Amino acid sequence: MARQWWIVALRPTEYRLLYHLMQHAGRTLSFEAILARVWGPEYRNETQYVHLYITYLRQKIEEDPSHPRYIHTKRGVGYQFQSLTAAAA
Repeated sequence: MARQWWIVALRPTEYRLLYHLMQHAGRTLSFEAILARVWGPEYRNETQYVHLYITYLRQKIEEDPSHPRYIHTKRGVGYQFQSLTAAAA
């Protein structure tokens, strides 16, 4: 099967979020960890930012954002980026 590549324009915050998710692919990052890494520790209680930007990313990188293949929700905990090889299986 041939690989398909595409270019996606990301805003700086989207890029930082995707970067940290991919750096920890296969592991769940808590909301607090995501907020501290992407927005800074002073945002530790602003989980709505994480949810909103995950939605933005899914709209840009998922074929079907309502059935994500790459960014998985771990209810009540955080988010996990599925490694590209695992997502292809």
